[in-house]
Amino acid sequence: MTSTVSTGFSRRALLGAFAAASIAAAPTTSSAFGFLRGAGDIRRIKMYNGRTGESIDTIYWIEGKYVGPALQEINYFMRDWRNNQVREIDPRTVDIMSAAHGLLDTSEPYMLISGYRSPQTNEMLRRRSSGVAKNSRHLRGEAADLRLKSRSVSQMYRAAEACAAGGVGRYSRSNFVHMDCGPVRSWGS
Repeated sequence: MTSTVSTGFSRRALLGAFAAASIAAAPTTSSAFGFLRGAGDIRRIKMYNGRTGESIDTIYWIEGKYVGPALQEINYFMRDWRNNQVREIDPRTVDIMSAAHGLLDTSEPYMLISGYRSPQTNEMLRRRSSGVAKNSRHLRGEAADLRLKSRSVSQMYRAAEACAAGGVGRYSRSNFVHMDCGPVRSWGS
């Protein structure tokens, strides 16, 4: 005979409380890699691109090692869609994206706004907007601009910032968050 006891808490609520406690208890030197350590040694990234209509849902890390073919898929997926130029995406950026996504407790894939940018694309965007850096980390395959329908820019920003592993920019008016594997810093409103 099996008996069940109702505690009034759902599994989701308990997991959310655990995640919140983990963030609050994390040391200030924590990083995305630390947040990913408890993930069963498997790392996954899910994204779609509204410009190309493509989606990706791949496990890119297993048992302490990056999966080469999965990283190649990510490189192609995050290419400069304007001219199809592909560049190697720094796996540390993917780690930050994956860790932040895990903290947000959603199954929704990221919408990729911008991954790698060729010099031509970056220059064209700089002419249109003062918010595009001349030496953008997008040029080196070290950055992504992302959106989630189910989470606010502030929620995404706080999750990425909690990883303390790179740059995080909040672009509320444009409804996206920038994540990169450069020095730890944050900006935007």
